[in-house]
Amino acid sequence: MGRVTDRRKIDYWLSDMDGVLVHEGRPVPGADTFIKRLSESGMPFRVLTNNSIYTQRDLSVRLAGAGLDVPAESIYTSALATAQFLDDQRPGGSAYVIGEAGLTTAMHAAGYVLTDLDPDYVVLGETRTYSFTQITRAIRLIEAGARFIATNPDPVGPSTEGSLPACGAVAAMITRATGVEPYFVGKPNPRMMRSALNEIGGHSETTAMIGDRMDTDIVSGMEAGLFTILVLTGVTQRHEIDRFPYRPSLIVDSVADLIDLVEPAGR
Repeated sequence: MGRVTDRRKIDYWLSDMDGVLVHEGRPVPGADTFIKRLSESGMPFRVLTNNSIYTQRDLSVRLAGAGLDVPAESIYTSALATAQFLDDQRPGGSAYVIGEAGLTTAMHAAGYVLTDLDPDYVVLGETRTYSFTQITRAIRLIEAGARFIATNPDPVGPSTEGSLPACGAVAAMITRATGVEPYFVGKPNPRMMRSALNEIGGHSETTAMIGDRMDTDIVSGMEAGLFTILVLTGVTQRHEIDRFPYRPSLIVDSVADLIDLVEPAGR
């Protein structure tokens, strides 16, 4: 298994949120110290999440409630990545959006008009209240020629009652009805990693990506050319790693094991 010393010093850090820093709403032991060390070191970092429901500010407050001091500007969501992608593709365009504040706020900030009248795109994100009426409208707009974009391919999301259908599952329903596959912007698309890296002016050869899922965090980090670190506090467990045709650069029990890899300021 690879070691951090196998490559150049890590100058930039990207980290998944759920399963790495928090688990079921509670902080992973050591996550607070890891984030504090990153902040004090001055090393640029971003916390990444496929969740498009919340704004950066919302997520910062939620993390603060779990004892983690992560500034809003250090959080990068699939909603932000989607809005940035669309701004690159068709600046000042229009979209019919199914989603919540995290996505609609990002789309507005990118200068997009949100409309159901002949939009350039149908953009599907996460919401706790998927509407059959909205889904039907999306299907008809795609049939009429709107391009289909989705924030992430996650099929289910967690709740206190159990699994909820998520963006990937609803996207599959729309695809079945229209025959049109969406372009997924969030993980495991390595574009999300590269976009976050661009935000902090980082370079792939000196950046680490921490994740808890082999099929999203690790594969996208690998494809973006990053040093990948799998923590065992989330979805992927140690006995499952060999099922995948690729491996992380490093495997640790939790983010607490990475604290000493963040060099203090001035070194």
